[in-house]
Amino acid sequence: MKKISTLIFASILGGIITLSSYKLFFDRDQVVTTTSSGQSTPFLQTSNTGLTTTNALLANTPELTTAADKAVHSVVHVKNTAVVSAPMTLEDFFYGRQSQRAQVGTGSGVIISPDGYIITNNHVIDGARELSITLNDNRTFDAELIGTDPKTDIALLKIDADDDLPYATFADSDQAKIGEWVLAVGNPFNLNSTVTAGIISAKSRDLSGGQAGQSFIQTDAAVNPGNSGGALVNTNGELIGINTAITSQTGSYIGYSFAVPSNIARKVVADIMEFGNVQKGILGVSGAALNSEAAKELNVTSTEGFYVSTVEEQSGAKKAGIENGDIITKIDDIKINKFADMTGYLNTKRPNDVVNVTVLRDGDEKIIPVTLSKSEIMSIEFMDMKLRNIPDSYKEKYNINSGLIVEENKNYRLYNKVGLSTGYIITEINDVELKSLDDLSKLKQKYGNNLEEKIEKMGIINRNGQKIELYF
Repeated sequence: MKKISTLIFASILGGIITLSSYKLFFDRDQVVTTTSSGQSTPFLQTSNTGLTTTNALLANTPELTTAADKAVHSVVHVKNTAVVSAPMTLEDFFYGRQSQRAQVGTGSGVIISPDGYIITNNHVIDGARELSITLNDNRTFDAELIGTDPKTDIALLKIDADDDLPYATFADSDQAKIGEWVLAVGNPFNLNSTVTAGIISAKSRDLSGGQAGQSFIQTDAAVNPGNSGGALVNTNGELIGINTAITSQTGSYIGYSFAVPSNIARKVVADIMEFGNVQKGILGVSGAALNSEAAKELNVTSTEGFYVSTVEEQSGAKKAGIENGDIITKIDDIKINKFADMTGYLNTKRPNDVVNVTVLRDGDEKIIPVTLSKSEIMSIEFMDMKLRNIPDSYKEKYNINSGLIVEENKNYRLYNKVGLSTGYIITEINDVELKSLDDLSKLKQKYGNNLEEKIEKMGIINRNGQKIELYF
């Protein structure tokens, strides 16, 4: 009996020791701490409003319904009817005819004045034989094409209505901030008046990978085919961009999209209405955006800004005193970190506008007022020639809209073949129309250092206005 009692006692004592050890070493998270009435428990604090976490998040979300209501009434559906070549049938082959058919494309546009001016993308209306506009109230109008600018992908249309139309007002896109809420409004997949929300995720985006002058607003508001030409608006319903592009392997939205900033779009439209074409003001410098690698190569300490390697003769920059080796850090109030920052801001300016350029020179900061020049003064070296954008006077003289004028020629092969010399105009290379020096730069990017070896055909206009096709 005594042994049994001892065994029971030992078992109870062992259980107590085991339970106490578990509580001490393994169950610490379950310890409850009490405080006096004069203290608060930090992890139990709540706000006086009694909001839950979900309600608090909703309370901090901007009110977007007013902006959406303003925007949807100014955004329109654009229908582009073009005539394209249809696949040739056996009957077409025998009769020697070419079959054609109508092809309909759709996109979006934004009314920007009560009398019916509409802004959209150039690629939305490119090649159109007929254009029709459907308003948010389902009224349909024929549209007139006023003008286009393929470089910025902007086009201006006009419709005539009997009453004043609801329209979008422009905001200052330079003041838009990364992280700011925005709405994308358009007609994706022919779904009228679609509104999506997101934030500005980046500014001054260049999708070309080069110096093509692109400067997009990047947003994560969903944009799909059909949104092109539609509105990107802020929380006040004001226009800060024209939705233009997406980057996708599927052709549909995968997380971010791009819009032409409103300041650029507004300037392009104003130029088209006033001059019939776009007036571009340039500094007259070339060079490269700085980063660690470029700074090391150029032997400078700055890793931000635009390094000036060449200043064009007769340019505003040359006349103002900007020099090779200067680092441009700011133009007016716009900080310059990359090439797209500079081109994006200059795309809102015209020739003879004055901008204040902040440069670093030998460690000192200088502010230099520069009067912007016409783009025609820029030149490029190519095949032992110096080429420049064609002046407006030559466009009128030869009744052409594009081409590069030969300012200097040291290419004796071309001189001996066709007498190519100063004043000749090169209009195309390998059937690619040369509208500006940018087109030649794109060809260089495409073919690399082998461009001159890859040239098979060149279009030329001599000083008498005769067109020549030169084959290599």
